[in-house]
Amino acid sequence: MSAALIYGLVGVGLFAIGLHGLLRYRHLLRKILALNIMGSGVFLLLAALATRTGTAIPDPVPHAMIITGIVVAVAATAMALVLMLKLTAITGQPVLPNKEVNSE
Repeated sequence: MSAALIYGLVGVGLFAIGLHGLLRYRHLLRKILALNIMGSGVFLLLAALATRTGTAIPDPVPHAMIITGIVVAVAATAMALVLMLKLTAITGQPVLPNKEVNSE
């Protein structure tokens, strides 16, 4: 079993765990953490795709995408945390309201 296959399988597993957490929990902090876990899974999958066999030089494009993705993920997490704190200050609960939208 190659290292790229292990990275790919772990990436898919992390993505599945994050998706489960995103769909399962109502608490916004857990949803934000689940999104970060999903992002880490995607980064591992990209790293697995970047490797090549033999003595060939690895593809630099997926590595650049991973670095860019990490920066974007940090910024998005910070913004999501600020929005969660504002929602908590307004509603008193860090969960999304469970109201159905009327189509009137």
